[in-house]
Amino acid sequence: MARTFRISRRRALSLAGVTAAAGVGAGVAAGRATPEATASPPDPDVLSYPFHGEHQAGITTPAQDRLHFVAFDVDDISREELIGLLEDWTSAAARMSQGGSAGDFAPDAGPYEAPPEDTGEAMDLGPTGLTITFGFGPTLFTTADGTDRFGIADRRPRVLTELPTFAGDMLQERISGGDLCIQACADDPQVAVHAVRNLSRIAFGRASLRYSQLGFGRTSSTSTAQVTPRNLFGFKDGTANVKAEDSAAVDEHVWVAEGDDQAWMAGGSYLVSRKVRMNVEPWDRTRLSEQERSIGRTKGSGAPLSGGDEFTAPDFTMPGSGGQPIIAEHSHVRLAHPDSNGGARMLRRGYNYVDGNDDLGRLDAGLFFICFQRDPERSFIPVQTSLAGSDILNEYIRHIGSGIFAVPGGAAEGSYVGARLFEA
Repeated sequence: MARTFRISRRRALSLAGVTAAAGVGAGVAAGRATPEATASPPDPDVLSYPFHGEHQAGITTPAQDRLHFVAFDVDDISREELIGLLEDWTSAAARMSQGGSAGDFAPDAGPYEAPPEDTGEAMDLGPTGLTITFGFGPTLFTTADGTDRFGIADRRPRVLTELPTFAGDMLQERISGGDLCIQACADDPQVAVHAVRNLSRIAFGRASLRYSQLGFGRTSSTSTAQVTPRNLFGFKDGTANVKAEDSAAVDEHVWVAEGDDQAWMAGGSYLVSRKVRMNVEPWDRTRLSEQERSIGRTKGSGAPLSGGDEFTAPDFTMPGSGGQPIIAEHSHVRLAHPDSNGGARMLRRGYNYVDGNDDLGRLDAGLFFICFQRDPERSFIPVQTSLAGSDILNEYIRHIGSGIFAVPGGAAEGSYVGARLFEA
């Protein structure tokens, strides 16, 4: 049974305008299109995105403000038990994304002498734009010792392999890899945490949590209706990101097409995650001119140092002082630009993070980078190889976590995420 939630007078008044905003709701329900900006946007507390559809939500969906990302290792279970887990996750995710309970009963209902099927901390909060996205890691198909636990080794996509070791990597095994991943995004942190908490509970005895990461303040925009946010270095991040409204770019660079590789991945994408710790104390003592030289953009407007506004194309040939290019050869924007990487593009959905302080009293903070692409060998890997080699920013950052996951297409009503992988 679906749960209900109490709403404040403010929310009740705003709900009265939902009918007027039906055009927005219809755009969201259609699944593929990003909702158009309107003069009266829907109340964020009641905003929801459909779970079922051609693609999983949480990719081209307008990036929400909060993230809870987790990776799991699958326990010693059978193929049928793994399918059962995915079925249970799908059912719970579909309900929670609409503001419902993780279980068949509301948190305050069901058998009185049994534990509630939902932990209850999201009661009264509404969906707040919750999206839940599932991915499969390389080790789900074949373990490190070559074991095919679930009879799916021959269905592993060619590009789903462990990422290469990049120059300067300082990866920690405990926050890298994983058989399965879940990306929960919402505009309320408690809603995102609630989703992961309940999905982890459902997984008990079938999959074990490997690592967990909370994120705030999205570091990229996935819709033209969103302003470009800033990372913890204070610079606008993701200016040139692929936007949902550019359907041609999304089809070319994000979605896996029929015939690309494994048929079950059509309509899906590949997720790469990188935990990037920022050395914020040295950065904060760096003069502004050097900060801008490192990035290749102005700190205020985000315009390239060659001039214009934030969205003006950088002019990498413009000379600066001393005859050197005004945008330095090893600046971040030059090395990451598609023109420097054979046209490689990806859709970024990263988040800032702060994990407290380390044992030396330094702020343990940075960027939890997430990107989606049709082929990581043509997108993420060449760009990261370029950046790892000579990016000026490498003085201020270090990559400490890494993962790659196949994100299958969306689930149809009555089916489950990844069903095509297990079809005979």
